Amino acid sequence: MSTGELVSIDPLDLKFPFELNKQINSSLQLTNKTDQHVGFKVKTTNPKKYCVRPNTGVVSPKSTCEIIVTMQAQKEAPPDMQCKDKFLLQSVTVGSGATTKDITPELFSKDSGNTVEECKLRVVYVPATQSTSIVAQGAEPVLPSNGPSGAAEVSRAYVDSNDKSSSEVRALISKLTDEKNAAIEQSKRIQQELELLRRRSNKSQGGGASLILVIVVGLIGLILGYILKK
Repeated sequence: MSTGELVSIDPLDLKFPFELNKQINSSLQLTNKTDQHVGFKVKTTNPKKYCVRPNTGVVSPKSTCEIIVTMQAQKEAPPDMQCKDKFLLQSVTVGSGATTKDITPELFSKDSGNTVEECKLRVVYVPATQSTSIVAQGAEPVLPSNGPSGAAEVSRAYVDSNDKSSSEVRALISKLTDEKNAAIEQSKRIQQELELLRRRSNKSQGGGASLILVIVVGLIGLILGYILKK
């Protein structure tokens, strides 16, 4: 906790339970210690990364205001989970009728003649509390071991499993594609032979040729049916 003449701030470290691809909130309590109204403003070294609600405001005498800081979802973790981002909370006494609209940057400038109280806050990443398990069918649940090495082993096992499944799926698709292409080629050859038989039957006037044609067409139908079912 930081205690100045105007306000007290708790905590001084903005702690974020860091998780990738997830918005994370951290809060602090700003307490007005005086019998006057106090205006405040929150600044950060990385404004695109954080959203502060409220980032400006007025705290009534002997009252407390909660400030919520939201860190946008991060795609990468910083080295050693160390963060260099910082926040600056500035406070100054204002009139009793002041509102948030009256809290302008000019109030906190050196040329304003106001006594501005400043407090620096740092960002701290802490491990997120969660349990991760990988359960295989017909096997006992596999829980990550304590420490980075155990978590890495579970992660590698999961990736390897995914890679194996993907390879099997690709092999099956390739096999089915080859069988389909072979069936198409076989169908084309049968159609060509059928057309040739039709031409021959048109030239032939004997009943025997017609009977042979019927038998051949029946056999071709059976072959096509077998290929399609396969």
